[in-house]
Amino acid sequence: MKLRKENIQSSLRCWFAVCLFLLCVITLSSRAVYLQLLAGESLREKGDEVAVRIVNVPVHRGALMDRNGEQLAISTPADSIWAEPRKVLMEDKKYLLALARLLGMPQQKLKKFLTDRIKRDFVYLKRHAHPSLVEEIKNLGVQGVSTQSEYKRYYPAAEVTAHILGYTNVDDQGQEGIELAYDKILRGKPGKKRVLKDRLGRIVRNIESVRSSEPGTELKLSIDKRIQYLAYREVVAAVRHHEAKSGSLVMLDVKTGEVIAMVGQPSFNPNNRSWSKNTTRNRIVTDVYEPGSTMKVFTVIAGLESEIFTPRTIIDTSPGVFKVGNHSISDHRNYGHIDVTTIITKSSNIGASKIALALKPEFFYGVLNRFGFGQTTGSGYPGEQPGVLRLFNTWSEQDIASLSYGYGVQVTPLKLAQTYSVIANNGIMLPVSFIKINKPKTGQRVISENIAKQIRDMLETVVSSEGTASRAAIKGYRVIGKTGTAHKYNPRGGYFADRYRSLFVGIVPASNPRFVTVVTIDEPNKEKGHYGGAVAAPLYSKVMEGTLRILNIPPDNLNSFNKSIIANTISGEILQGYK
Repeated sequence: MKLRKENIQSSLRCWFAVCLFLLCVITLSSRAVYLQLLAGESLREKGDEVAVRIVNVPVHRGALMDRNGEQLAISTPADSIWAEPRKVLMEDKKYLLALARLLGMPQQKLKKFLTDRIKRDFVYLKRHAHPSLVEEIKNLGVQGVSTQSEYKRYYPAAEVTAHILGYTNVDDQGQEGIELAYDKILRGKPGKKRVLKDRLGRIVRNIESVRSSEPGTELKLSIDKRIQYLAYREVVAAVRHHEAKSGSLVMLDVKTGEVIAMVGQPSFNPNNRSWSKNTTRNRIVTDVYEPGSTMKVFTVIAGLESEIFTPRTIIDTSPGVFKVGNHSISDHRNYGHIDVTTIITKSSNIGASKIALALKPEFFYGVLNRFGFGQTTGSGYPGEQPGVLRLFNTWSEQDIASLSYGYGVQVTPLKLAQTYSVIANNGIMLPVSFIKINKPKTGQRVISENIAKQIRDMLETVVSSEGTASRAAIKGYRVIGKTGTAHKYNPRGGYFADRYRSLFVGIVPASNPRFVTVVTIDEPNKEKGHYGGAVAAPLYSKVMEGTLRILNIPPDNLNSFNKSIIANTISGEILQGYK
């Protein structure tokens, strides 16, 4: 009986185990069926939300090239370090300490940074990190920290082209200069792709392309890198020598309106973001100033157009002082009775004033307005200022006299270059271009070809031994130019007695004008000279001599060229004799 009872109990235990096993199998099978068939799609979507991401496919920004194809701005690959704050804060303290040490910040600062952004899924820890740092971060293996491929802008010429090119921000978006002006076509369009990531946020598989990327468009600029380097070197040297506040040079191609060179000092390095905002300003297009005696050319043009004056008309400038209202106008010395050409040659304030006062104000204004004073050049360069030209109905006699020799009107160096290019281009004004032009655009006639030629003949005397800019001469070439020396305006009223802006505008070669160049030196040390002919003219001569040589432009003053060769030969023979 006892044995039978034990058999029954054993049998029950066996059946219980079997039933329990079957129940587990049925339960697990039911769960598997539910997960695979009924809830499978929903679970896959939830899994994808965790592991599948849509990420941007970065594209490189379009390169900037000079007119000869030399690289001025390029985009190079760079990795940025990012994190998911929640995951990083869950890591062991030793990993957080190591991460902070690699990033070069205190642990508490990093912890606070992540804590303040704990609800975010993405924060940058370091943009455009050094490759060695990226490698160390990867090897550290902190959960929630990963890297992202991007592009970083690089400028091979650095300070030399900084003002004309501008720069981009950390997101590779144009902020100044050409980079800003043409940002839309340079930037391109990033693509998007769907990827699978592991628990550390690393991409383990590309799933599909969502949107194809479009790289930025390459731009070929009008500037010549060789001439840009030459101009920058000489401007830096001149500013240092004259202990000046700043200096600039802009060169235009007379035939096309292209900007061949544009440099400013002080400059900045766009590859290093530690510069001050003030140094990034391109003074050639953003700063307006009174052009001084360079304005006398346009006064004479108005006089010639009025037919009251000719290049040989005699004007009495004696005794060297001329009173207009309560204002006394003086020349460097008493030039007596001189013709209109000599007014330009000697840069007579009195002569220019008498020409302007003989004209109807509306007529004088009309001539200046045709040249575009008070307007921009239309170059499209960001921040370009239009300058100032007040309406003629507000002018007094004193205003007219001052205007005739460059006070009461304001221009940018770029605008001044464009106005002089009209004289060089036989009276035709062309739009200014920073992009290389293959076919010259149609210009607008401003003055007659005859007047343009007469003015060029007058301006050539300025660079003679009798003129104010003999130091602008270039051996072997006929040079056209005009000096300017303007007292700087005092914001408190009037003008500074000992602060000047020295200018020179030059055109070369005179026989077939090719380039117009404006040189400006701001506040040169008076003890080392402050007149445009002594400060700006020599700088012009050095830059243009090198430019003409670089571009193989033939001499147009063979007498001067031959004399130079003979002098060098004789000098060489003398030196040989000493040997």
